[in-house]
Parts: sequence; C-alpha cells; structure tokens
Amino acid sequence: MFARTKRLTLRPGWPEDAAPLAQAIAHEGVVTKLSRVPWPYGEADARDFLSQPNDRDDFRLMITAHGDVTEPRLIGVVGLHREGDGHELGYWLTPDAWGRGYATEAARHVVAIARHALGLKRLTAGHFMDNPASGNVLRKLGFRPTGSGPQFSLARGREVECVRMELNLDETPHPMPIAA
Repeated sequence: MFARTKRLTLRPGWPEDAAPLAQAIAHEGVVTKLSRVPWPYGEADARDFLSQPNDRDDFRLMITAHGDVTEPRLIGVVGLHREGDGHELGYWLTPDAWGRGYATEAARHVVAIARHALGLKRLTAGHFMDNPASGNVLRKLGFRPTGSGPQFSLARGREVECVRMELNLDETPHPMPIAA
C-alpha cells in the first residue's frame, strides 16, 4: 500500500530502511511518547520492527518527506494495528519534522484508507497527557476523547496517564483523497 501527497510519500518499510528508521526514532523525546517502543532504540530494533508482517488492515507505513525538503528522507511512521476487536491509529515523527503538519497529513490518509479501502467503522487512538501535540493532531482528524487512564510505556518502564480517543468513520463521510 502506497499513498502520496504534495509533501509526503507513505510506503511499506523495507530492510534497507533500518538505519534511517533508527536514526529518525532514536530520540528520547520521541520514544517516551510511545507505548510499545524500547529505549534506547537501535538499528537492531528497527530491523525487528521492519520484519513484522504487514497485512491488509494491520500495517505500518514509512513517512518520507519530499515536498519541502532538499532531499527526500524518512521522517516517521504511521499505521493501523488491530487492538482487541477494533483498530488503533498510531504515528510518530522525528523531532526536526515536528510542527509542520506532517503527522496530520499522513494520518489523514491512513484514516481515508481505513474508511474507504478497508470499510472500517471506527478507529481508536491515544496520547500520553504530556504529549498534547499528538492530541491536537487527533482532534484535527475528528477524534473525540472517550476517557483517560494509565497506559504502559515500554521506554519509560512504567504506566503513564493516557487520553483515549475515538473516531466514528460513519459520522463524517469524506471523499477518498488517495488510491489504496
């Protein structure tokens, strides 16, 4: 599965992405905002991540910036994974890509894939309380808070307060902006 916007390409990860992926995510300020990522994070972790199978509705896409940068480069990951009987949206960006709207742009396309290509009816997501920027991205996508509670953070090695959110994909039909 691939998607392209004016500034981004979303694509599956390949083994040769291990070094750039490790470089992009290996920042304590990134990893500690995620629940399932170890700290420190190295190239072996990236290889393990890239070796995980992707399928139709449980996938991770590399986010490559190309529109407003001098050279295309991997800046993050976005995807859906099965969580219980539903699907959860997840994403992260490397620090020098923060504040440019990339997370919203990439996640908007994954939401469109979920709605139009996969026919999903609902998505969930969450963000740690100390990561309000991620909550802003989710609100821009139409997610609404459903509650809060502790969520384990592997990098922190402890439970951290998390805001849970939900998006009903039937409520606001949108035309599909991409082919999936």
